[in-house]
Amino acid sequence: MSDFAIQVNGLSKAYRIGLKQERNDTMGAAVATWMKSPAANFKRLRNLSRFDLNKPDDPDTFWALRDISFTLNGGDILGIIGRNGAGKSTLLKVLSKITDPTYGEIRIRGRVASLLEVGTGFNPELTGRENTFLNGTILGMTRKEVSKKFDEIVAFSGVEKFIDTPVKRYSSGMKVRLGFAVAAHLEPEILIVDEVLAVGDADFQKKCIGKMQGISQEEGRTVLFVSHDMSAIGAICRNCLLLERGQVDMIGDTASVVHKYTKNITDQGLDTDLGNHISLQVEELNAEELVVRARIHIKVKNFQDNVFYIRIYDGSNSELVFYREKGLVLSDGDELIVKIDVSSLKGGYYTIQARYMGSRLEDLKNRIAIHSDYVPIMYVKEDTVKYDLGIIAPRIQIHNLTTGHVV
Repeated sequence: MSDFAIQVNGLSKAYRIGLKQERNDTMGAAVATWMKSPAANFKRLRNLSRFDLNKPDDPDTFWALRDISFTLNGGDILGIIGRNGAGKSTLLKVLSKITDPTYGEIRIRGRVASLLEVGTGFNPELTGRENTFLNGTILGMTRKEVSKKFDEIVAFSGVEKFIDTPVKRYSSGMKVRLGFAVAAHLEPEILIVDEVLAVGDADFQKKCIGKMQGISQEEGRTVLFVSHDMSAIGAICRNCLLLERGQVDMIGDTASVVHKYTKNITDQGLDTDLGNHISLQVEELNAEELVVRARIHIKVKNFQDNVFYIRIYDGSNSELVFYREKGLVLSDGDELIVKIDVSSLKGGYYTIQARYMGSRLEDLKNRIAIHSDYVPIMYVKEDTVKYDLGIIAPRIQIHNLTTGHVV
């Protein structure tokens, strides 16, 4: 028999967003509508409880989730990513039994602890201590079992001084710290965490990531983790699910899924018609140097004042490395070896992109440029190097293997 922890089959969730009413432009049409109103009102009332899967374009129905299917086993960590409004939070609410699905089947084995928003599961009038025991009771634990974990929960959350203060007087960060500590330490078989960790500071986020890794790898518990921070997703999730407009766009290994997501949201729509493209491939990566091979496919001949760009983005899609080489002349079929000093970067998830474009104002207006996909780099090393926020301009060497030219 399968040892799944969560099994989702054909999950869909629809919301009624309001029935459109017919507008009349003439007195005769208004009278006719008034005469038909009893039957029309009855029909609208009946439709309120009906969702027709065969009418996906019904303007009165919004499908937050559509035909979602996946299976998680014990010990799996699944990252869930997507744009705002893609359906991530709705999926977690359905899995947490906060809202019912419209269609589909969900099978869950074990207790579920959810941290979906700041203050989830807390009674604001109760103290931190009282809320901790309340959450334990909701999860089916005895007072004695919660007491064994209590000191560990308080120490992890860092709110020792305020544990007997009503939660309504906590800051957002304090609520998140205590909420995560309670959810993670009360031994649920399944832990569901939404984007609330973004409220916490960097040190606490690092503690949370370590804790989620621990309960998955050492205790065999299942974790669903939603975040817009690709560094955090890449650090703890072996597999990832990408949602797009309520549907599964891709599910698979984290590097591939994050690559597609990053490409989707950062693609600036530059002209890649007529075969104009740069193919990037990571050749080597160590603590000091990143080596990338770039193949140029260019059909456009009207570039002037050419500029070659290298950009590296961090897990939150912020530009971190910027390099520009003016006057570099490239031709169709050229092959480049680009060596980049990455000693200033700490461990994490990054993406790299190259562009070649004209710098004249007319070129910029006409979007005359070629560019590469956003290629993922999973960069793992000790966090011995810390960088300040801002753009880094590292040493970069470009060797054109076709012409022999070195920059």
